[in-house]
Amino acid sequence: MSYPEATYRDGGGEISARYRPAETAPNLLTRGGGSTHYLATTEQTHGEFGLYRIVMGPRAGGPATHFHRTISESFFILGGTVRIFNGELWVDATEGDFLQVPQGGLHAFRNDADAPASMLLLFTPGAPREEYFEKVAQVADWPEEERAEFFLRHDTYWTD
Repeated sequence: MSYPEATYRDGGGEISARYRPAETAPNLLTRGGGSTHYLATTEQTHGEFGLYRIVMGPRAGGPATHFHRTISESFFILGGTVRIFNGELWVDATEGDFLQVPQGGLHAFRNDADAPASMLLLFTPGAPREEYFEKVAQVADWPEEERAEFFLRHDTYWTD
């Protein structure tokens, strides 16, 4: 394994870092008292990754078992208890726990607890997940063909 090809070739570096204070308002409020914070979007990272802080309200549930063909997904629990399916069994993940799911790996997650939970989601390589987060709660009301196209466009393949 070696370092990737250089993408920055100028001589002295540049001022290009992005700072996001913890008190920055979420980008998206979700049903059930949750929120999504776009920490580093694919556009901002030039396709390298996408990083999101997800806050799930009490008993918020979560997506059923699924997999992705083009992106890996990693979970780092910041607080509360998130039930994570690792393709084989459900685990009650708590602060500091981590799960990495490669392309094709079955997974699911949910908050079944009476308290909120929060986690970081990392997608690599980056993918435009913002539209997915913004519209996924609406797809239940869409016609089947439109719903299926949405999930295909967002590399989400359900197993249930």
